[in-house]
Amino acid sequence: MTIKEAQNLVDEWVNTIGVRYFSELTNMAILTEEVGEVARIISRKYGDQSFKKNEEDIDLSDEMADVLWVLLCLANQTGVNLTEAFQRNIDKKTKRDKNRHINNPKLK
Repeated sequence: MTIKEAQNLVDEWVNTIGVRYFSELTNMAILTEEVGEVARIISRKYGDQSFKKNEEDIDLSDEMADVLWVLLCLANQTGVNLTEAFQRNIDKKTKRDKNRHINNPKLK
């Protein structure tokens, strides 16, 4: 699935099953909440904290998909073509960081 197809799929779902988009501000709050859930799992799985008994079956991939879902909603609501934006972002990083990381002794 392409990013454009994902944006279209979310838009179709929201407008048929979801009835309508939540406001942009509400979706921003939801995105923050979902990123927090990803952070919670990563801090427990890869960091120093441990899971509580009721958290052991939490699915990182599902939480990441929740983040992507809300990001796609926000892109649709604000008229952002994520395919084009992502390509521009890669181009910017490539130009800016062309020699930065390869010359970083901390990464060798």
